[in-house]
Amino acid sequence: MSEALQALENLPIRDDLRGRSPYGAPMIDVPITLNVNENTHPMPDEVVEAIGAEIGKVAHRLNRYPDREFVELRQELAEFLGHGLTADNVWAANGSNEVLQQLFQVFGGPGRSVMSFVPTYSMYPLLADGTNTEFIAGERAADFTLTAESAVAQVIKHRPHIVVLCSPNNPTGTALEKEVIERVYSAVEELDGILIVDEAYAEFAQDPEQTALTLLPGRNRLVVSRTMSKAFAFAGVRLGYFAAHPAIADAVRLVRLPYHLSSVTQATALAALRHRTQLLANVEDIKDARNRIVTRLRELGLKPAESDSNFVFFSGLQDEKEAWEYLLADGILVRDNGIAGHLRVTAGTQEETTAFLQSLENYLVSTGAYLPASDH
Repeated sequence: MSEALQALENLPIRDDLRGRSPYGAPMIDVPITLNVNENTHPMPDEVVEAIGAEIGKVAHRLNRYPDREFVELRQELAEFLGHGLTADNVWAANGSNEVLQQLFQVFGGPGRSVMSFVPTYSMYPLLADGTNTEFIAGERAADFTLTAESAVAQVIKHRPHIVVLCSPNNPTGTALEKEVIERVYSAVEELDGILIVDEAYAEFAQDPEQTALTLLPGRNRLVVSRTMSKAFAFAGVRLGYFAAHPAIADAVRLVRLPYHLSSVTQATALAALRHRTQLLANVEDIKDARNRIVTRLRELGLKPAESDSNFVFFSGLQDEKEAWEYLLADGILVRDNGIAGHLRVTAGTQEETTAFLQSLENYLVSTGAYLPASDH
C-alpha cells in the first residue's frame, strides 16, 4: 500500500467510503484527446470577445455576491429549451454533476436508493456514495439496449426513490424511445419517486425532437437534465441545468449552497446563450464526424453501436487495452471504459477523426485483424 493510500486509510472517513475510487479519466498530454467527450472545436473569436465583454461588466461588482437566483440566466436557458418552459421551470448549477448531486441530496439520502441501468455514466454511483444514497445497478440486455418491459419490471422489483435514465446513454451512445421514459415514469410515480432523464448529449441526437422535454407537461416528478459542456463547447465553464415542474427547483433550493453560481459563470453562460447560433454551428460537423466513424469502423470489421451522441462506442477488438496503447503511442487518447473488447472515441474535428481512423486501421492491419482492399 502506498504512503498516500495508507494516510487516507488512517483518516476517520465514513466507513461506506473506504476502499472507493474517485471518478477519473486519464489526463495525458497528447496531440489528440478523444476520451472525455469534449467538443474539440475551437471557440469562435466573436464568442470569446462577447464573453470577455460580459465578464468585464461584472468585474467591477465582484466584491458583491452574485444573483442567488440567477433569474436572467434561467430565463435565457428556458428560451433556448423552448417547449413552453419559463424561468420557473429551470435550475442551474456548476455542471450537470452538481445538478444531479443536488437532486440526490434532496430526494435521496440515508435509507433511500437511486437506480440506473449499467453500463451507464460512472458518476451516478459516486454521487450516490457522496449523498449516502444506496445505488442499485439495473441491468441492460447483452447488446446494452433497454426495453420498457425490462426497465419497468426492475423498477417495480427494487422500488427505488430515484431512477436515472441516461439518454443518449454514456458510454454506449444509444438513445431511449419515448415509450421507455413514459412507462418508467408511470412506474416511478406509482412508487412516489422521481425520474431523472440525463440528456447531456441531446443536441447530437439523430432526432432531437425525441427529447424528454416534450413529456414534461403533466409529469411533476420528471426532471430533464442538460449541460452546456458538450454542444456548447463549454466544458471548462461548468454549467449544467435541468427543466422540471417549478416545485422541483424549489426543493433543490433547500440543499443548494448559498450563491453557488458565481457572477463570472453567469456572465459567461449568458454570453454563450446569446451567441448560441455560432456555438451550435459545429454540431452538424460533429454529427458528420460521428457518422463517418460509425461507417468506417463497420468497414474495418468492427461493431460500432448506433450513436445519438458526440462519441462512438465500438466492439470487435480482441485486445482493447493493446489497441488503446497503440493509439496512445500515435498521440491519440480514447477511452477504455473497462468493458471487454470495447473502446469509446469522441467525434472530434474532421482532422482528428481522420487521424484516429488511420491509426486504428494501422493497428488492425498490424495484428492481422484487417486486410486493406488492395491486399484482398
